[in-house]
Amino acid sequence: MTVNRRNFLLGTAAAAAQAGMAAALPTAGQTQNNESGAQKTKPNIVIYHSDQFRWDFVGANGLNSSTRTPNLDALAESGTNFTHAVTNQPVCAPSRSVLLTGRYATGTGVWRNGLGLREDLPTLATELRKAGYTANYIGKWHLAPETKALGGDPGPVPPERRGGFDDFWEAANALEHTSHPYEGTIWDRDGNPITFKDEYRVDFITDRVEKFLRQKHEKPFLLMISQLEPHQQNDLHRIIGPKGSAERFINAYVPMDLRSFPGDWHEQLPDYYGACEAIDASVGRLRKVLDEKGLAENTIFVFMSDHGCHFMTRNQEYKRSTHNSSLRVPLLVSGPGFERARQIQEIIGIVHIAPTLLDAADVPVPASMQGRSFLPLLRDAGARSAWPNGELIQISESMTGRAIRNKDWTYCIADPTGMTDQPASDNYHEYQLYDQRNDPNELVNLAGRKEYRDLSDKLCEELKRLMAAAGEAEPEIAPAKLYP
Repeated sequence: MTVNRRNFLLGTAAAAAQAGMAAALPTAGQTQNNESGAQKTKPNIVIYHSDQFRWDFVGANGLNSSTRTPNLDALAESGTNFTHAVTNQPVCAPSRSVLLTGRYATGTGVWRNGLGLREDLPTLATELRKAGYTANYIGKWHLAPETKALGGDPGPVPPERRGGFDDFWEAANALEHTSHPYEGTIWDRDGNPITFKDEYRVDFITDRVEKFLRQKHEKPFLLMISQLEPHQQNDLHRIIGPKGSAERFINAYVPMDLRSFPGDWHEQLPDYYGACEAIDASVGRLRKVLDEKGLAENTIFVFMSDHGCHFMTRNQEYKRSTHNSSLRVPLLVSGPGFERARQIQEIIGIVHIAPTLLDAADVPVPASMQGRSFLPLLRDAGARSAWPNGELIQISESMTGRAIRNKDWTYCIADPTGMTDQPASDNYHEYQLYDQRNDPNELVNLAGRKEYRDLSDKLCEELKRLMAAAGEAEPEIAPAKLYP
């Protein structure tokens, strides 16, 4: 069907029917008793997921004079800004698998793009549905197996491949394969196509979300909104912002980590700025709807991304590296438990988001989840001193690598053969060492310098412990012999 924007809000009864049947537990406006006997309202949870959105393109993070994100800035000002959030796998599908399962990518079945999420794993959606939520999804999925015969997208995602999002569903597995910035197709819960034309893709997805939010909700809901922008359009090999945005941002600020390296940032940055601006406007529009519907005060709203974008300055793609431009992601959260304008500067991986949201909803965290709730960081200043501040990074496709990212250092190892067809290696060599305090733009690789030998040995042991905790076998790690 083709979307008519003038009347897309009509006919919500059909949309409501998609919500399906979930367990008849507390509704969106009902309460339940907690262990103390007090009444507690279950919060709605909205995750707004933008693809390849750099953390420093949020104005509230204060590093970019050209960024125009008033709605994201307002979100940061009303809630909690996790200023040092990182992805645990800097590529699209593996990162999403980590987010939804609370597990590292080598344990989700999706250690690289194109693979399918393990169907036996509990997810944020399955656990919230057990607690009486509906689980709803709109946009890019990217966790079903890709099929080359269909251009990388399998068409409608079958119900068993939806990770527990069994209620409202309007999605495409790989939105960049079924759409372009001003036309394309997604599918509803029953596999019926929903097409759009002559409307910017961000706005189309936002239309669908607004329609969902304006329907009546009898139960608390989980809603994940997954935009493609500002990710590049794959078959066109470029980022495309809204019409006219490239001209407006032609002389925009160039981040310091890009300036010293060749890449395609000089061509792509103007459209990237425009796409980020469109995402910000979408966030503002949806938060306004939540307010109008009386849902805002009881909704946890999360804005985040799967990875950043280095514009081909660090490898031959846009991510898949250990650098801040790949790893650091925006993470802004408002709503119950996240109120008060504040910044949390601990290093937090996205592996911890699912356990945290379950904790915030007072829902048990399954034993399969390897992350842990970071809510104590908001409740107890003493918890910050106990937070590990070291995250395991798993890297695939560009290389088979592992890294630890802590407040002071990034230490990376890589398989020296260049092998990329296996999830892990049993033989790595030291590859990169960056000083985050003195070289945040990562211009000087210190791996192999003798004065950093003791530090490298310490980081190597810490990395081995993190790998073991993630379920990986302990590998051989050869020290760097040459200073690059």
